[in-house]
Amino acid sequence: MLSIVYPNCCGIDVHKTFVVATIAITDDHGITHYYQKRFSTFTKGLRALNEWLDYYSCFDVCMESTGKYWIPVFNLLESSRHVCLAHPKYLKAIKGKKTDKKDSKWIADLFKHDLLMSSFIPELPIRELRDLTRYHFKLTNIASSEKNRLQNSLTVSNIALSSVLSDTLGVSGRRIIDAILEKPIDEIDLPALIHSRLKNKLSDLELAIDGKITPEQAGKMRIIKGHYDSLMASKDQLTQLILTTATPYERERELIQTVPGCANPLTAVKILSEIGVDMTHFPTAGHLCSWAGLTPTNNESAGKKKSVRISRAGQYLKPLLVQLANAVVRSEKHAEHRQKYLQLKKRRGHKKAIIAIARRLLTAIYYMLLRGEPYNASLYKTEGLRPGREMTVEQAISFAKSHGFAITVS
Repeated sequence: MLSIVYPNCCGIDVHKTFVVATIAITDDHGITHYYQKRFSTFTKGLRALNEWLDYYSCFDVCMESTGKYWIPVFNLLESSRHVCLAHPKYLKAIKGKKTDKKDSKWIADLFKHDLLMSSFIPELPIRELRDLTRYHFKLTNIASSEKNRLQNSLTVSNIALSSVLSDTLGVSGRRIIDAILEKPIDEIDLPALIHSRLKNKLSDLELAIDGKITPEQAGKMRIIKGHYDSLMASKDQLTQLILTTATPYERERELIQTVPGCANPLTAVKILSEIGVDMTHFPTAGHLCSWAGLTPTNNESAGKKKSVRISRAGQYLKPLLVQLANAVVRSEKHAEHRQKYLQLKKRRGHKKAIIAIARRLLTAIYYMLLRGEPYNASLYKTEGLRPGREMTVEQAISFAKSHGFAITVS
């Protein structure tokens, strides 16, 4: 028989306009009594929910993380209760017996036996910072989409600036596009528009702009360009707001900036906004990496291992760490990570190797924040070496090559 961990608890089924709450009170004889009530999600209704919980002296609450609808409920109950926010995949009820009241009771029954794992919810200031950094991520994606649309319009008009310029909307590219939109192509003074470093590409640029832009495409490009400029201005304002909001965490930010690839203050703040500053929420570095979706899943049945692909968790943190890992392994400055990457890539391929490096970086950040210490590359020096182990010259050469060393014979 399962033990009762929370003899007085509440399960809440959250919806957009209302919540259904069920209080489960278990007496000394193991008999559970249930009390149900429905409340509005307006602030007045949520205050009534809080008072109703006080009436039954219920201070342990569990609810499902349904979209964004759980946030107002969590914000109101956070200061006075222990709130467990459970992932929907752990709360699936039996099909055909599903109503709002039964869902609420099912949550309460699971929670009273402590069968639900609570999601990681950082303190309110970190959540506010996270909201800003995620909005910055969205603006970046939208700006990239607009940049691609502008490039598509140029391609349709047979203008191949992207074949010559590394950045179509760089200083020289922007000047050329402005000139194309203002006057006929044969009247453009191209040498006066480009940077001095592009003088050797002048003949290629003349061929690249030899196209024809229709009035409709020109109008579309002006709208796209205006929208893109507005997005970039909004991103700059948001960046300043993020850095100002992150001022209380300056010490932690400086620590993370010592990690390879994290020298940019905004990058360090983005990582902090996702994982918080208190690493005691995670028992080990492995728990943090698992939460970020950087560890293989367990899927074994009848002694056979099935797919062990990484989970879909960490949709904001994981892409950032992978981006950092790709930059780090290309640099000769961080041999401790580059060598490990080359060793893994040879056996497992690029994708698995880069995830391993991202996991390494997050593990380093975990211990840095936990201990308050900066990044120390020397801790990786002895990796892969076993005292007392012997190898032949051929094995030593193979070992050196697998770690990225170039072998020369004298």
